[in-house]
Amino acid sequence: MKKTKTPSRYQRNALAPGLIAAAVLFVAPALLDSGWFTVVRFIVAILALIVASFAYQERRLWWVPVFAVIAAVWNPVLPIPAEGALWTAAQPVAAVIFLVAGAIIKRERA
Repeated sequence: MKKTKTPSRYQRNALAPGLIAAAVLFVAPALLDSGWFTVVRFIVAILALIVASFAYQERRLWWVPVFAVIAAVWNPVLPIPAEGALWTAAQPVAAVIFLVAGAIIKRERA
């Protein structure tokens, strides 16, 4: 007897950008002193705005300022001069925030 799978009731649109951003942020401490960190800033800032958009669409409004701050801090156009242990520790902290938001922000399927 073949068992049919029932599709999930929810879709997590913020999960893919959250996973990509988390992967980049976990690698970021190794790239802090290289020119590649500008690329990290672009990726993180753009994906933060995308996740904020999904959060807004799903009425998870308390996530919007969190990702607005992440987008501002990792902003490559007007970069905040950050270095040292605090900046190095901020990379995995932001990665965990992306992972949690990606899992929590969901939409019920029609």
